[in-house]
Amino acid sequence: MTRARTTRPLPQAYRPLFAHADFRRLLPALAASDLGDGMSMVAVAWLAIEIAPPGQSGMLLGAALAAYALPGAAGALLFGRWLRRLPAGRLLAGDSRIRAVLLGCVPLAWAAGVLHPVLYVALLAGSSVLHAWGNAGRYSLLAQILPPEQRLAANALVSSSVSASIVVGPALAGFLAVVIGPAWLIGLDALSFAVLAVQVGRLRGTAARRDGTGEKGTTGEEDGKTTTAAPVDADRSAAGLRLLRKQPELLGVLALTWFFNFLYGPAEVALPLHVTEDLHAGAGLLGLYWTLFGAGAVLGGLTAGALRRFPLWPVTLGIVAGWGLALVPFGLGAPAAVTLACFTLGGLIYGPFTALSYTLFQERTPAAALTTVLAARSAALLTAGPVGTALGGPLIALLGPRQVLAASGLATIALALVGAAIRVRGLRRVGTPSPLGRPS
Repeated sequence: MTRARTTRPLPQAYRPLFAHADFRRLLPALAASDLGDGMSMVAVAWLAIEIAPPGQSGMLLGAALAAYALPGAAGALLFGRWLRRLPAGRLLAGDSRIRAVLLGCVPLAWAAGVLHPVLYVALLAGSSVLHAWGNAGRYSLLAQILPPEQRLAANALVSSSVSASIVVGPALAGFLAVVIGPAWLIGLDALSFAVLAVQVGRLRGTAARRDGTGEKGTTGEEDGKTTTAAPVDADRSAAGLRLLRKQPELLGVLALTWFFNFLYGPAEVALPLHVTEDLHAGAGLLGLYWTLFGAGAVLGGLTAGALRRFPLWPVTLGIVAGWGLALVPFGLGAPAAVTLACFTLGGLIYGPFTALSYTLFQERTPAAALTTVLAARSAALLTAGPVGTALGGPLIALLGPRQVLAASGLATIALALVGAAIRVRGLRRVGTPSPLGRPS
């Protein structure tokens, strides 16, 4: 079958991408690693529950989920001086090799009977230390191997792969965890990164032959060396924070987003234990929760464009309150069917939040300072989710999983109310007649 015939079902904008051998080789490997990470959403938590000492499952679960994310945030902030000058392919391949080796040690240690909780957390932490850089290398590499007019379509395909993995991965993991066990699911994730590392190494050097256009946010040349877009630029972050001090409204958006992500963390830890301890169910139900959440988030994200006609601040605060309300029924002892519907609705509500938050920054920031301010935003938000996740374990030990889910929801509703009160007060101070309108 000819290549033209195989690409015919694709929309016209995507067909030219598959004329590039490097892209054809890279895309399936990226999709496989995304699917592996989607399965690990369930597998990492479920294995932590299985190997935890009696009475310590909440603590180990919180530590494991934090270890799978927090070192990546630290790596993004600490290693920029050395890593930002590396070629994109080396960053992506290096991250993939580290994840393949260390995640691959998890099922081997489990099979040998030596997977101690401390070793498990250490392996997860080591596997994630360069993951933010690997993600930066992924998109920088796409910019290098494709001409400018095809990059948007390529980014859309790769981003869609990430979204699809959130829907398919947990459901597949819920089934396979019963068949082969969660440790071997993490092994499959490791295998997917090994394949990605091999495929990056097989690229034909298209990126090396490009002369680099110096576009910001992709790649360029500095002192004769290729540079890669950093997950967080430390110099820009510091300058951006100085600019934000002069923009109270943008500081408000940043604070709202940080606390929203922070309060989400304990819920992520509490859900697996709610499934096991409160509902006495298995990994399949946990996978179903995340699958429905992911499907709702994808659909919700698509509505962001339609929400653009409404005032952005009230909509953003409504999303925060709506997600909190979706968690409250967990604390009321609602049956699984009800909480599944609530979690799906929560994903639908949560979906547009990131796009709307970015839009608020874009609208309120002068164009010349936008990249600097967004760098500060990224640096600040890297810590929110992992810190909230790390806090989830002690909270569960103190309150129980169902109560932590409800407390996370109630605290999120309170956050929206506080944000609304501050917003109304700010609008009155500048003389805007209606709290629902845009500032004059």
